[in-house]
Amino acid sequence: MPQGQPESVPQDGLTTRQRRNRPLLIVHTGAMKGKSTAAFGLAMRGWNQGWSIAVFQFVKSARWRVGEEAGMLALGRVHEQTGEGGPVQWHKMGSGWSWSRKPGTEDDHAANAVEGWREIKRRLAGSQHQLYVLDEFTYPMKWGWIDVDDVVETLRNRPGHQHVVITGRDADPRLVEAADLVVEMTKVKHPMDAGQKGQRGIEW
Repeated sequence: MPQGQPESVPQDGLTTRQRRNRPLLIVHTGAMKGKSTAAFGLAMRGWNQGWSIAVFQFVKSARWRVGEEAGMLALGRVHEQTGEGGPVQWHKMGSGWSWSRKPGTEDDHAANAVEGWREIKRRLAGSQHQLYVLDEFTYPMKWGWIDVDDVVETLRNRPGHQHVVITGRDADPRLVEAADLVVEMTKVKHPMDAGQKGQRGIEW
């Protein structure tokens, strides 16, 4: 199994195993595509380890079923039928607690986003999943709908062994500071620069 070597070993009193197995807060940010895709790839690895996976989408339309959703839910059914892998849940706008930018007022959206975050907090407090993908979660924080300090405090103090991946542009510096792993997707080139629209199998 490939294993990266750390550049330095901190004097923190932990064994190599303890340090390796700490739960991670991961942030995928930046202007380029691929932030969510990378997070869902990580979710597939977690599924293979038998983890309970929970995806919470905060922006994409409830009517838009992305390819990763279909694939992950299919893996969830494999687990239900055979016991292989782990359970998968996928939550998005229009599913009770979640929110949509349309229709409704901004106050409606903000209130629903807060309720969505409360649901995530309840699950974190109960150590309900091993991996949470909070897709495009940077936006309700950027818009002031969800308190960044509350998010950071909750994630820093989450119990048990729960990994959390947050995606979206313009990640707040406080979230970046709290994270263990931060990736910034930077555009070098994109087909849309030449007027090409998104296509099946690439964008969805």
